[in-house]
Amino acid sequence: MTVNSTAYKTRPASAPRRRPASPARRPGWTPWLYLLPALVLLGGLLVYPIYQLGLISFLEYTQAQVSGGEPATFQGFGNYSALFGDSQFWQVLSATVVFAAACVLATLLVGCALAVLLTRIRAVPRLALMLGALGAWATPAITGSTVWVFLFDADFGPVNRILGLGDHSWTYGRYSAFALVLLEVLWCSFPFVMVTVYAGIRAIPTEVLEAAALDGASQWRIWRSVTAPMLRPILTVVTIQSVIWDFKVFTQIYVMTNGGGIAGQNLVLNVYAYQKAFASSQYSLGSAIGVVMLLILLAVTLVYLRLVRRQGEEL
Repeated sequence: MTVNSTAYKTRPASAPRRRPASPARRPGWTPWLYLLPALVLLGGLLVYPIYQLGLISFLEYTQAQVSGGEPATFQGFGNYSALFGDSQFWQVLSATVVFAAACVLATLLVGCALAVLLTRIRAVPRLALMLGALGAWATPAITGSTVWVFLFDADFGPVNRILGLGDHSWTYGRYSAFALVLLEVLWCSFPFVMVTVYAGIRAIPTEVLEAAALDGASQWRIWRSVTAPMLRPILTVVTIQSVIWDFKVFTQIYVMTNGGGIAGQNLVLNVYAYQKAFASSQYSLGSAIGVVMLLILLAVTLVYLRLVRRQGEEL
């Protein structure tokens, strides 16, 4: 006698009913209450000065208005028209862009090369290199600029004596002065790139690099085809931050070229704005230059934030 096994199959127990998920509570104003002290502080330190900068750029504001002898009058876009119609402004702007681009490129090349070097040397020299680089990074800009001016001084500098250049003045020529400032900016900027890229390289799985080496790839090919693509998010961040830092260089140019070089041949936008505002007492024109710089750096910052957000979404 055959028994139908299907008749004795037990009925599966019904799964317990789940209650519909309640809608997530909106955070409301709680996060803003925590952020309120920081927002107030940032408002006092950033928003109000930027407002004053923009307001003065639309006024006629010279030494007469500062001393209270004459009231400030509204000029509209007159200061910007005068600024954009000045050929010196465009020369300074182009010099600033070229100088900042050269500084960024040199900083990235040196920083990345030393980061790769850190991965190939022993612990003691690696520690010495990192301590020396961080010491350069921690040195104030005015101190480092003064030291570099002494090193390349025409009368007492050791560089001229070692190279046998006599009383050659590095700050007399336009390009030699810019090159000297570039070296100082590079000296105090490459440690950030070096440490950041080194941390990124250490995060790359060693199996990937070993597989590329076993396939016969050279060190340059490994860097170009394996390491650099995996470090692209980090390289993007350090590049944009270097652009922001090098575009607004002031201390190195002002100290090492004595306020912009002979006849203003080494002016950049920051020093140019300082001369217009304080040396010529044209505070409204200096404010207009500051607003133009702010807009340029704001555009770069927006690109930076967009790239960071895109990289966060990819992760």
